[in-house]
Amino acid sequence: MMRAAAERGGVGVFTVNVVRELLRIGTDHQWLLFYPKAGDLGGFAGLSHVREILIKGRSKLLWDQVQVPLACRRERVDVLYHSKFTVPLLSPCPSIMTLHGTGWFTSPFFGKLDVAYIRAFLPLYLRKSAAVASVSKLTTEFYTSRYKLPIGKVRTTYFGPAPNFVRVRDEDQLSLVRTRYALPDRYVLYLTKYRDAERKNIRGTLEAFRRVASHTDHDLVIGGTDVERFREEYNVPSDGWGKRVHFVGWIDQADLPSVYSLATVFFYPSWMEAHPIPITEALKCETPVVTSNRNGLQELAGDAALLVDPDDPASMAEGLERVLADENLRNDLRERGIARSPVFSWERCGRETLELIISAGRDARRGPDAPMREIGLPTDSPRHSGSR
Repeated sequence: MMRAAAERGGVGVFTVNVVRELLRIGTDHQWLLFYPKAGDLGGFAGLSHVREILIKGRSKLLWDQVQVPLACRRERVDVLYHSKFTVPLLSPCPSIMTLHGTGWFTSPFFGKLDVAYIRAFLPLYLRKSAAVASVSKLTTEFYTSRYKLPIGKVRTTYFGPAPNFVRVRDEDQLSLVRTRYALPDRYVLYLTKYRDAERKNIRGTLEAFRRVASHTDHDLVIGGTDVERFREEYNVPSDGWGKRVHFVGWIDQADLPSVYSLATVFFYPSWMEAHPIPITEALKCETPVVTSNRNGLQELAGDAALLVDPDDPASMAEGLERVLADENLRNDLRERGIARSPVFSWERCGRETLELIISAGRDARRGPDAPMREIGLPTDSPRHSGSR
């Protein structure tokens, strides 16, 4: 189910990359990619084991719950995978979905209607799913406990940034990107989207920078969709410390590794994240990280970041100023990031997701004793012998 592939943001990035990896390693399978919009087709059309199918839909609910299951029946699909938190309740075949966090239950930043819908339907989706992938241990433990699910039905599958996220050392490329986004010489990087800004602690970020601005020669660069609206909405002045806040807008994924590489620090004091992709991107780009001592942020960063209290602007400012002022600390965080970053891999995520898909198909069609190799898992998989 490819309706999330066109989304800007975390789930859209996840969808494109996990599907790309599934198709790369799952060449023994025939893959059908269901799209709701004609303009989204074509990304994988050149692969011989892939067929892209347009299923037009007027609403997400109708597409998910009526049109996709009809297509599954028509195309005789063996297993259905959705990169988001829904599955068709009338699906004629085993279904698998991915959970991206616990925010509907633990965060105040979701609308009441969204929360009501999730709390009503998510138990049905969990019951219908043959297996569930989860992007963090925090998410796995939360849903397993809340809904008293069998141990192992929800499985953590960490993922990573796209393959182009490495430290950029080409000076011409760095200069090109610096010019394209009018980046200052020395800066702290912060990323968000306009609609996620409160959850990602935009107020605390601006206040922390205001406190450190007079003690550093670094500016603050804020990237993301519609972020230029923050200057007026959050009363960022056009002079003084506010003049050193740069709202650069959406940063193309091809340019983002250079933006990380040029930054002195990646600052990400969000309140609620299950699997914050930007942290894994920064680690891969060898950029020191300052982030929150909360939930998935702390889980993913481990000992490779300086952790601060997102409720306390003084703590945030102190942590940020400490990293900016201490080159030895930055080098230590950089080395820790290099050591930690291999944990987050699309290849690993793809293989573990493929195991769930194959296991669901095996249970439905061949029984639990069928050899995994007979139905398509590459025999060089590191978990081949123990996927059950």
